[in-house]
Amino acid sequence: MVSTSIDTPRVVIAAPASGHGKTTVATGLIAAFARRGRRVAPFKVGPDYIDPGYHALAAGRPGRNLDPFLVGESRTVGVFAHGAAGADIAVVEGVMGLYDGAVGRGEFASTAQVATLIGAPVILVVDATAQGRSVAALVDGFRGFDRRVRIAGVVLNRVGSDRHREILAAALDEIGVPLLGTLHRSDAVATPSRHLGLVPVAERAPEALATVDALADLIAENLDLDRIERIAGSAPAADGPAWSPEDAIAECGGPASGRPVVAVAGGAAFTFSYAEHAELLQAAGAEVVTFDPLRDAKLPERASALVIGGGFPEVYASELAQNLSLMHDVQGFAQSGGVIAAECAGLLYLAKSLNGERMCDLIAADAVMSERLTLGYREAVAATDSVLCGTGTRVNGHEFHRTKLVPAASDEPAWMWRAHDGAKVAEGYASARLHASYLHLHWAGAPELPLRVVTAAAKGAT
Repeated sequence: MVSTSIDTPRVVIAAPASGHGKTTVATGLIAAFARRGRRVAPFKVGPDYIDPGYHALAAGRPGRNLDPFLVGESRTVGVFAHGAAGADIAVVEGVMGLYDGAVGRGEFASTAQVATLIGAPVILVVDATAQGRSVAALVDGFRGFDRRVRIAGVVLNRVGSDRHREILAAALDEIGVPLLGTLHRSDAVATPSRHLGLVPVAERAPEALATVDALADLIAENLDLDRIERIAGSAPAADGPAWSPEDAIAECGGPASGRPVVAVAGGAAFTFSYAEHAELLQAAGAEVVTFDPLRDAKLPERASALVIGGGFPEVYASELAQNLSLMHDVQGFAQSGGVIAAECAGLLYLAKSLNGERMCDLIAADAVMSERLTLGYREAVAATDSVLCGTGTRVNGHEFHRTKLVPAASDEPAWMWRAHDGAKVAEGYASARLHASYLHLHWAGAPELPLRVVTAAAKGAT
């Protein structure tokens, strides 16, 4: 793998825990720097789809994810270099608390690990509610926990008053950590949320643009942008393995021939997709065309493969059910041997029903809302040969849903893995031309998968 020099100014926005205001600060910084004319490369640590949508809206370029669990440590650096190419500054929003990673594996897949891998200084966002001088103990503990992580400054959120700010600032001064800005409790910008987090950008335009504009105003007025830019510029140049979709596909044997059309689901109900997925499909030889299952009456012309990713079909179940024309087209596509790769929301769309609403009926299961949130990394093994992968293929994935399928898997499940208690889990539905599962994958970590989809599509198109 060829090495590349990473010299883009960069900064990581982290916090002691979830809920401290990382997304507010990161999205606002991206938008504020973009207003200054900077070309901003936005990133999110971990397997998140929604925050990168707001980042992309703020930056005017794709929001990307940095996840060592899903793509591997070396590829994480390469994906960062790929996404930061041509940028003046990169802003990376962390996940959970700074040192929280894959359960039971220390700092692996944590914000701290990613900051170390890409050599980025960290700005810690701290919710100062009900805190005084103790904020210094908190920050000093995070600063000293892992000396490889450089905490270059603090942003205080939900500060109660000017006097409160003075107390907090004095405490941080005692330990020599710069205060880069404060946000008061009255400064909150409302961002709608639902059962899996924030509402995606695609579901609330133009309100989302107004939110991003308000965040840019908030951050520009209350944070020291000049100093933050200098902190980002202090990141040392680093060498790392380059990554590009073209190189990744070449290492797997090269693109398929024939330029098959791969139809990728989009629109408000199917918003979860990593930026690299479409890039890898194109590098694998496909012509990628987006379709909206809420609005389009038919599949794109000449489509020989469908890729249906994640999203919130449960919110739009009634509208999806009313689009009978498209569902009939999807059924006919499958019956004629078309290639289908679906994950999470796509799995629900292919079920017999979703919350009592008719769906495509391509898999023998009904989907319903669950009281329990299913969330976590998975190390899975393919249990059945399918359009996506061969039996025995090992992947790292992530589950994130509040629905369940009855039954949860077929006699030919897509994946097998071990639960935390050691129990065997069989999940999903798979066959020679179909793969449908709850498991979210990042194809940059397994580029042979999109190549297999495109190769199958090319054979079906001839």
